[in-house]
Amino acid sequence: MHRALGAEEDDEAFTPELFSMLYQRSMYQSMRALAKRTFQLARAHAKDIPALAEVLDYEGEVIERYKGLLAGKMDARRIRAHGDYHLGQVLWTGKDFMIIDFEGEPARSLGERRIKRSPLRDVAGMIRSFHYAAFSGLIGQTSGFSLRPEDRAAMEPWLGVWYRWVSAAFLAEYWDASADGGFLPGGRDEPQVLLDVFLLEKALYELSYEINNRPDWIDIPLRGIHELLEAGD
Repeated sequence: MHRALGAEEDDEAFTPELFSMLYQRSMYQSMRALAKRTFQLARAHAKDIPALAEVLDYEGEVIERYKGLLAGKMDARRIRAHGDYHLGQVLWTGKDFMIIDFEGEPARSLGERRIKRSPLRDVAGMIRSFHYAAFSGLIGQTSGFSLRPEDRAAMEPWLGVWYRWVSAAFLAEYWDASADGGFLPGGRDEPQVLLDVFLLEKALYELSYEINNRPDWIDIPLRGIHELLEAGD
């Protein structure tokens, strides 16, 4: 998908563009603003949703992680990406996979959806989707599936193993398929820096969404934020 979206040279709306420090600062400011709004929302609801207390002290650490975007200009390109990439957008036909719904996140304006971005933002969306797939059953939010409370402690480590294995397999294939696509950073560390900040941004977006719409689901983004920060220590 990204190789196709990143190959256009004639249509200006789809032509890949090089990263710049101005663009990287813009990404940082956007992520920082989302983080501040999300933590403000979490503080406002912490009394009614006690589980939010565990995330309230993470704001400074999250913003510090985002500063990796300001370390220097990245040798990467931004392209028109999917914008709302997750397991629900990938259909198995019996012979192949089909990707649907390229209109981007419904909550964003049309102008925001048309902005060219790093394709690793889509990759982060899919990896966070794996996390939801693994742990939605654990919190009793999977239709047609119920897990006895006494079995949850035994299942949790295996769900973590599945999530990490699937994510690693997906990433290995993605790095291989995208190696000569020309849109990923060329440095050794830059791809991981970008992926890490996009994963954190996505988990914070999820937390905000769940607070406002599905409080019973907040354990999943809370778990994701904690694991992402712990992995970077």
